[in-house]
Amino acid sequence: MKTLKIIEVKSEIGAGTRGASLGVEAIKIASLDMKSDFFKQYESIEVENVNDLLFEGAKHAHANFIEGVMIMEERVCLEVYENIWEDYFPMVIAGDHSTAYGTIAGIKKANPKLRLGVIWIDAHADIHTPFTTPSGNMHGMALAMACGIDNLECKVNDPRGETLDYWEEIKNVGIPGAKVLPEDIVYVAVRDLEKPENYLVNKYNINFIEIEEIKKAGAAAMAERALEMLDHCDLIYVSFDVDSLDSRISTGTGTPVPDGLTVEEAKLLNATLAKNPKVCAWEIVEVNPTLDTENRMAESAFEILETTARSVASRPVLAE
Repeated sequence: MKTLKIIEVKSEIGAGTRGASLGVEAIKIASLDMKSDFFKQYESIEVENVNDLLFEGAKHAHANFIEGVMIMEERVCLEVYENIWEDYFPMVIAGDHSTAYGTIAGIKKANPKLRLGVIWIDAHADIHTPFTTPSGNMHGMALAMACGIDNLECKVNDPRGETLDYWEEIKNVGIPGAKVLPEDIVYVAVRDLEKPENYLVNKYNINFIEIEEIKKAGAAAMAERALEMLDHCDLIYVSFDVDSLDSRISTGTGTPVPDGLTVEEAKLLNATLAKNPKVCAWEIVEVNPTLDTENRMAESAFEILETTARSVASRPVLAE
């Protein structure tokens, strides 16, 4: 049985709203308020961040702070790689969602010959590129980096020079080339797509589980459905953005969207996924306590985190 290890990524360099870097500590405070010893049970390590770059202002059109995002992707990649290589199960608690690409790159670096599937539980598709982004914020580009996609068919921006150099370099973090095939992504609860993202969903026939399906069939059944969609994959990574929760719950995040998951649905969804032995890493992102009241978002996030960790820890030990 793999031992859980917590990887803390207090970075918000890829977000448009400040404060996500405080999410890790907010979740820890929530654990104390809920009288849990979770953070005493497992070893944790913190990845050094480059948030100081925020004071210098964004210098790259259509890829804000890409120089800092590049550094963070490399650092997260190496940390995840080393821990999976040592047979840990990484549970990543991160600020903005851009560094999820570093997690994906780290998994792939450790297992270059294995096919990696991604279950992306989020209100947003996060598959923009510098050529298509309406905001320039790189937490909306994580899956484009992972898939090595430019989406020039939907080009609306004209990034140039050093920005493009960084973009080409960032797609090769960990190992050269794409880490994930678009058809090996399952979107869960995604409900706020822009046209360039919708184009890619249709072009690659990316798997989709709608909120309505979860409400109708139940979170556990839809978790099993997501796993079936990736049955051909050798490994699966699950990324949970708290904005997948309904906006009445997810007030403490930068981009809340109505008509999302309840906390109970999120707990059951993630716990069911985490029981599967192919799931090799799990991540929770985008808690922003500066936007919250009484740390409620972090409390909900901690409930989901602790339930998921318990599910991973309860996996049966397989005979060699």
